[in-house]
Amino acid sequence: MDLPKVIRYVFSGSTGAATNLTGLFILVHFAHIHYLFASIISFLIALVVGFVMQKFWTFNDHTANRIHTQFVIFTIVATINLCINTLLMYLFVSFFGIWYLFAQVFTSLLIAMESYVVYKKFVFIEVKEGIHLV
Repeated sequence: MDLPKVIRYVFSGSTGAATNLTGLFILVHFAHIHYLFASIISFLIALVVGFVMQKFWTFNDHTANRIHTQFVIFTIVATINLCINTLLMYLFVSFFGIWYLFAQVFTSLLIAMESYVVYKKFVFIEVKEGIHLV
């Protein structure tokens, strides 16, 4: 396991989450945008921040030839993860009676582990012997 990369991944993910929450707060409380619209806007901003940090810093991928494809896959993964998060939260809280904040922490950890593998293997594929694998 590449520990420095994992640490960068956690930091990048935390920065994306903080961007989402901060953006939501600013848009609702200062820009007076309805919370649902603000949530969508802040999610999209955090998506871009997360992509840029993961691509260029976490996975040290400075290539431009696949950036559009990578962003589409990254967005699909984020959307699927949002659905998984919602499903797991519902199951943990409604069926297993777990406190919602603990359920969210546990769910986030599961999704973070899954995402790391997906990003590493399918989105930000490392160059081996000068040839891109995808």
